Amino acid sequence: MSTTHETAPGPAGARFFLQLNSALAILLVAASVAWAVDLYRMVGLVLFMEQYVSGILALAFLLLFFGVPARVGEPRAVPPWYDILAGLTGFAAAGYIAVNFVDLGTQMFFAPLDGLIASAVVVVLALEGIRRTVGWPLVVTVLVFIAYGLLGHLIPGIMSARETGAMQLIYYLGFDSNAVLGTPIMIAATIVIAFVLFGNLLDATGGGEFFNDISVATMGRYRGGSAKIAVVSSALFGTISGSAVANVVSGGIVTIPMMIRAGYKKYQAAAIEAVASTGGSIMPPVMGAAAFVMAEFLQISYGEVMVAAAIPAILYFAVLFIVSDLEAARAGIARIEESLIPRVLFVLRHGWHFTLPFATLVYALFWMNLQAEEAALYSCVTLLLCTFIFGYRGKRPKFSALVGAVRRTGYGVLDIIMICCGAGIVIGVLAVTGLAFGLTLILVTFAKHSLLLLLVLAAVISTILGMGMPTVAVYVLLAALIAPALSEAGVMPLAAHMFVLYFGMMSFVTPPVAVAAFAAASIAKTDPVRTGFEAMRFGWVAYIVPFLFVYSPTLIMDGNPLYIAFDFVTALGGIWLMSMGVVGYSLRPIGWLMRVAYAAAGAALLAPLALSEYVIYGNVAGLVFGALLLGREYAERSRGRVALETGPADRGRTAA
Repeated sequence: MSTTHETAPGPAGARFFLQLNSALAILLVAASVAWAVDLYRMVGLVLFMEQYVSGILALAFLLLFFGVPARVGEPRAVPPWYDILAGLTGFAAAGYIAVNFVDLGTQMFFAPLDGLIASAVVVVLALEGIRRTVGWPLVVTVLVFIAYGLLGHLIPGIMSARETGAMQLIYYLGFDSNAVLGTPIMIAATIVIAFVLFGNLLDATGGGEFFNDISVATMGRYRGGSAKIAVVSSALFGTISGSAVANVVSGGIVTIPMMIRAGYKKYQAAAIEAVASTGGSIMPPVMGAAAFVMAEFLQISYGEVMVAAAIPAILYFAVLFIVSDLEAARAGIARIEESLIPRVLFVLRHGWHFTLPFATLVYALFWMNLQAEEAALYSCVTLLLCTFIFGYRGKRPKFSALVGAVRRTGYGVLDIIMICCGAGIVIGVLAVTGLAFGLTLILVTFAKHSLLLLLVLAAVISTILGMGMPTVAVYVLLAALIAPALSEAGVMPLAAHMFVLYFGMMSFVTPPVAVAAFAAASIAKTDPVRTGFEAMRFGWVAYIVPFLFVYSPTLIMDGNPLYIAFDFVTALGGIWLMSMGVVGYSLRPIGWLMRVAYAAAGAALLAPLALSEYVIYGNVAGLVFGALLLGREYAERSRGRVALETGPADRGRTAA
């Protein structure tokens, strides 16, 4: 008997499925673009959002099971029969819901058999899709919530759930607009696809090369330039991709070896890349998919989320820059070779037009007040026009490259769509069982009158729940479970959601799981746990700033402009001084006593005004103390240089 793939119809079949998958990926993106420009309504097809989302899910099931193997790295020419069957079944079930949405909606209470079968198929195949695209952690989490929905009524006390029959629960999860067809997948099917398309077109037209060139040109001439290049490039790519691990894998292949060659230790290089890539999720103007979900949760514009994220993001990357620079100074790591550094003006002359799509994005969001997906499409059009007019370094993208970008977008959003299905299931269970209310009551009761204790608990829970899960799933879970408790305790809703987003995001670099740090460590071939702890040191400010903007909304751009500016400037000074204490280097290596002194001065300067009426005195004291410490270090370093230059003989003659 032959041991080859008997289900494969041969090379012709392989070509057929390759072309079919490409067509499905392009069709998935085209369907989203058509919705964004209101093409369906123009041709007389009036759809509910749930019908559109079900259609997108139907296409996603086909592409998923035809294109993604059941086991990671499994080679295959064509999908086996069971994947073909699963894809067609998923397409039929989601398509049936799309076509019959109105009729099924009126019968939800009775859970009719046809709707129940379709819902069960959607839920089961969504779980398998999650497993194939992002792994078991999210699948297990979703299954735990489903089990709670079925059995939670047996739990005594506050955590007891409302009793729901199995058929009613499955029907609800697969069909209701508060479950699989709810907010998360709606955002994925509209906004996320548009922004992923923008990112892929940017890469296909030379924008990725431009960002790398401008990073090298602007940072390569400074000490530790390799690390600063990694920070800038990873931040730029991360804000578009929104995926820490994907950013580490794609960018770290270049930046991590470059940092190691420059003199950074392997675990340090991996940590820098992990922290920079993780920070892309909070870096305006895009911030990844979680920011769009946040805007929908809070019922505010994406522009408001972007503005609120600006100062925390600047502080996050400022710390990474400062710590990388201080480490370079302590280890004597110099700039990169001059021959490898292009001229800034040369890079800008050839690629300045890549800034115009981002300007278009900001203008469309803030001044034209367009929907986020429309703004992203305007940016795509601007990008294509600029590229065809100017090119990059004399090159213009071929049509095949642009088609490839669209195809990659279709493939690239599969994991986000599946994640959002899982997030929708979790939200559905929370709505049916009342778990969110129970957990909020427990947290608020436990913390009682101490907001700080509640924040610490929320931070720990957010970090633990976020381990091993993608950013969007992490945020949705935390926004449903933890953020309401913070809001109930009096925290401003936007600050509460930003708080859980930060700590959920930091689970990517916080041991024991730390998936972004582990991915970077695998590239650097170093200890992943040590890399995780080093990443915590490089990104230490992300564990502190969320507490500060909860107590002082000025750090999320809410308040008097003068107070906002003052708190921002003092925060920058404070993190600089505290980073010296963290690294153990000021103008020269410093001992533990001086490290504590720098950390104390920085902490006093970092505190925002709204914490207390006496904070201003602490800010002044921190500024004066920090200046004295720096003055002392400058004087000591100057005396050391004089002693080194004069030498023993000169010192003897001076003494005589």
